[in-house]
Amino acid sequence: MKKFLLLGLALTTFNLSFAQENSNEDVLDLTRNALKSWQHNDPSKDRFTGVSTNTALSKISNPNNFKDIVVAVMDGGTDVEHEDLKNNLWINADEIAGNGIDDDKNGYIDDIYGWNFIGGKNGDVGPDNTEITRLYKLGKENLPAPYNWKEIKKAYAKKLKENKKMKDFIDGINNMFEGAEKQANKSTLTATELQNYKVSGGTLKLIKKAIVGALVQGASYDEIKNSLLEGKKQIDNAVNYHMNPTFECRSIVGDNYSDMNEKFYGNNSLAGPDALHGTHVAGIIGAVRNNDLGMDGVADHVKIMVVRVVPDGDERDKDVANGIRYAVDNGAKIINMSFGKSHSPNKSIVDDAVRYAESRGVLIIHAAGNDNSDNDLTPNYPNAKYNNGSVATNWIEVGASDMSGKAAAFSNYGKTTVDLFAPGVEIYSCMPGSKYGNESGTSMACPVVAGVTALVWSYFPNLTAAQVREVIINSVEVDNETTTLPGSSKKIVPFNTLSKTGGRVNAAKAIENAVKMSIN
Repeated sequence: MKKFLLLGLALTTFNLSFAQENSNEDVLDLTRNALKSWQHNDPSKDRFTGVSTNTALSKISNPNNFKDIVVAVMDGGTDVEHEDLKNNLWINADEIAGNGIDDDKNGYIDDIYGWNFIGGKNGDVGPDNTEITRLYKLGKENLPAPYNWKEIKKAYAKKLKENKKMKDFIDGINNMFEGAEKQANKSTLTATELQNYKVSGGTLKLIKKAIVGALVQGASYDEIKNSLLEGKKQIDNAVNYHMNPTFECRSIVGDNYSDMNEKFYGNNSLAGPDALHGTHVAGIIGAVRNNDLGMDGVADHVKIMVVRVVPDGDERDKDVANGIRYAVDNGAKIINMSFGKSHSPNKSIVDDAVRYAESRGVLIIHAAGNDNSDNDLTPNYPNAKYNNGSVATNWIEVGASDMSGKAAAFSNYGKTTVDLFAPGVEIYSCMPGSKYGNESGTSMACPVVAGVTALVWSYFPNLTAAQVREVIINSVEVDNETTTLPGSSKKIVPFNTLSKTGGRVNAAKAIENAVKMSIN
């Protein structure tokens, strides 16, 4: 789920770092270690409100009786060489690597670990348009029903204006850093050196003041700079590619894009130009547990299938539909979809693919979105609601909670459209090149739920998809306390009004319910 690093989230991270730097070293070490695995914490006895992963594993009476569960990570690219992932990858045993032959006759050549639907013989898609830009590009005469041209034109102009405003904002911060460094003739500044650089504009002055205060308390200049400018490339791409109606990238794939029934296109390049997002998501689900490397995934008996469908921009309905079908046809039991968009002009073909997964007993776990908005009022696609008004029975929609169990400030929510919440703030997981780091978003909460689902299903493989979903939904930790409404700094609401279940996923309770269901 694409997002920009907002200033408030960055400064919150800095404040946490300052508190740690000024605390007792023993406490500091414990805090650092806890933060690297907080999503696994048991809220009944640990410091942070996690999903009770280790407690769940301790409740399994026969740990040697399991079945590996294949989870498809449909995303923007995944590093299949990562040290903490490569031993937990799904491998297509019927395909011979590198021989250029479709050995298993599934229509995809050399799909050893999965498939890339946004690549071709000419390379891999990086940036792409957003869906609103694609609709705007069609023009009034070619706009499909039920879209209204005036509304599309207005929405496009509004979004373009927002992105340009954000670009000016981040460019201003970047210019401040560059100007201050030039003035001091240094690349890493002290608090005093930054303080001595004059800036104009109230917002920029406040930002400078906050950074100077952070530096005084011992924060790293380079880390602050990198955090605040993390979104620069993304916002530059938003203006130059996402919202640029003259930009066209589909020729890279080489498919007949107008043919929504076309299936056999793409390549087997799974990392793509940027494998950060998919690698991080895959690690949350299935990084090898207890191997003294990096971090532990939620599930301990899982195989990750990589399906690349998300560019730097909005995913296309055709690719999403084909990604779902590929995952189902090649043995995935769970599909993690940490992506979304505000328009879906070919939703019917995605609906058909979801129905196909539903008929084959495959569960879909989907991220609710990072726009701090109500999905009941503003749909986020893809979603569980079919065009005919019925609802998919194999779908779980996930919002993000923070370390205290409250709703994350960025998370979407919905009393009728979001099923539950899961940890999604500062989640430590795999990064490309066998590295590790933190990311936040419903993109991170979604694989936590996919991991819990895989954990349950691996030890209770005889349960049906419907039963596993029921176990997950009925085992949430219901929260009757209040939380700040995402997107608001002051409005306080009951946490249980933000989703269907009113709670957070809990692996320990899920195992308990799975035991009861398997007996019955």
